[in-house]
Amino acid sequence: MKILVVGGAGYIGSHMVKRLSQLGCAVTTLDNLSSGHRDAVLYGNFIQGDLADRALLKGLLQPGRFDAVMHFASSIQVGESVQQPAKYYENNVTNTLHLLDAMRESGVQRFIFSSTAATFGEPQYTPMDERHPQAPINPYGRSKLMIEQVLQDYDRAYGLKSVCLRYFNAAGADPDGQLGERHDPETHLIPLVLQAASGRRADIAVFGRDYDTPDGTCIRDYIHINDLCEAHWLALQSLMQGAQSQRYNLGNGNGFSVQEVIDTAIRVTGQPIAVRDAPRRDGDPARLVADATLARQQLGWQPQFADLATMVRHAWGWEKQRP
Repeated sequence: MKILVVGGAGYIGSHMVKRLSQLGCAVTTLDNLSSGHRDAVLYGNFIQGDLADRALLKGLLQPGRFDAVMHFASSIQVGESVQQPAKYYENNVTNTLHLLDAMRESGVQRFIFSSTAATFGEPQYTPMDERHPQAPINPYGRSKLMIEQVLQDYDRAYGLKSVCLRYFNAAGADPDGQLGERHDPETHLIPLVLQAASGRRADIAVFGRDYDTPDGTCIRDYIHINDLCEAHWLALQSLMQGAQSQRYNLGNGNGFSVQEVIDTAIRVTGQPIAVRDAPRRDGDPARLVADATLARQQLGWQPQFADLATMVRHAWGWEKQRP
């Protein structure tokens, strides 16, 4: 298969490029390197460019050149989306429309979309399945939900088939040590904790210890990056085999507390980790856990790295080799 991976120089996209290449696909990465890294694209062809460049998209998406498109190129920081909503609607919505229109013009009819649990907003129940109401509470979540709705309309009107994959928390790193998480600024818990273990960060803040959870800290659902990539591959295969458009929640279905992550990191690294207690953050629910039953049933998806210690160990291997 010939696959265009948009945002393939980022954390999830770069792991996906590697996985697709290992499976024998011909991969082309398009990335503007605003947050991705050129040296993370280890396989296939690389094109530096922006989704705002409609002429570039038209030249790239020629009829017959690609069988499908995977889209990871989004702005993803919730707090920033509240401060700079225009950036999020432009990049996550307008630019995605440019991509979809170029696909239509070239006849590419299969699309895998990187969505998010943020489309659901405050959880009404957990674990959260696909029937959970979608009521996002920030521009980031709203921008992703808008594209989910656009894709439903494009399917009805143009026959463009899509799978939206709603992640909860991507975690871990390439077990081979070639790739890992390099956000700037880093906002994800596991790499922040490991930076405190390695000495690149003085401490790790725990935002609230009075939640209605066993240890009082927030519970989140973590999914290993390789398991996430496997779900994308299975979703792509389903479309290639003629499946209809679908939406799936992706997570382990268990959830781990902030304190559990810190304790696991101490055991895995053998390093002390300084912890600083801080007030709750606005909008942080006590629990965010996915029900991924539908993906398991329809895609045959089965996470291989569901153990928190494994995720932390792979991420620690990456952290230790960083300059």
